[in-house]
Amino acid sequence: MPFVTAADGARIHYKDWGRGRPVVLSHGWPLNADSWEAQQLFLAAHGYRAIAHDRRGHGRSEQTWDGNEMNTYADDLAALIDTLDLRDVTLVGFSTGGGEVVRYVGRHGTDRLARIALVSSVPPFMLRTDDNPGGVPAEVFDGLRAGSLSDRSQLYRDLADGPFFGNNRPGADVSRGVRDAFWRQGLQAGHRNAYESIAAFSATDFRPDLDAVDVPALIVHGDDDQIVPFEVGGKASAARIRNATLKVYQGAPHGITDTHKERLAADLLDFLGS
Repeated sequence: MPFVTAADGARIHYKDWGRGRPVVLSHGWPLNADSWEAQQLFLAAHGYRAIAHDRRGHGRSEQTWDGNEMNTYADDLAALIDTLDLRDVTLVGFSTGGGEVVRYVGRHGTDRLARIALVSSVPPFMLRTDDNPGGVPAEVFDGLRAGSLSDRSQLYRDLADGPFFGNNRPGADVSRGVRDAFWRQGLQAGHRNAYESIAAFSATDFRPDLDAVDVPALIVHGDDDQIVPFEVGGKASAARIRNATLKVYQGAPHGITDTHKERLAADLLDFLGS
């Protein structure tokens, strides 16, 4: 399996499919590059070089003890881009991966980038604080941490069977296979890595990073997202990025990379060709 080596020596796994202009896909918590396989296959089949990596501590990447925070995630992404000498890159981030993408911009700039896309993403800032009163209460993330420590396998089952894919909504019918894939990928992540990543995606303030975005940006978000509420995530990010394009999927849940994979693939392809 191909790996790149991060600044601290950690081995980061990636999948590299197709030929053409590069598109780098950053996954959500607690998943890995496999969560992008529908979009990666589609983009590679349509003339792009689609690359998806496993964040440190997730999937097939090294389960490091340290570095489970956004600065290191962004630096690992930079190591991938620099090692493969990618240019004219489109970065696409789903959920936590969206934070990784904009933190990359904040730390490494846009010299190698053509555009970015944020899908159901955690920026600008998820946590409710005095200067972010519309955020999500800390108790929600404390509950995730408690569930991770007490029975993380069941936590991942509960997320997959309920709010992540909107399977708790009337009429929803998300397949057992899709839900099991979420659970399987979650358990591939290191216990400490996944636990510490909860703070990384919830308590990191990405507002300065969004202000640094100076390339075209696509923002895709479902308005029934129960994980990263639309008003907290996509709507707020679109208001902060200059000249961003916002696409709202009516009634869509958080996990639109699976539940709306054809529509998302088409929107990404259209954005890449714009």
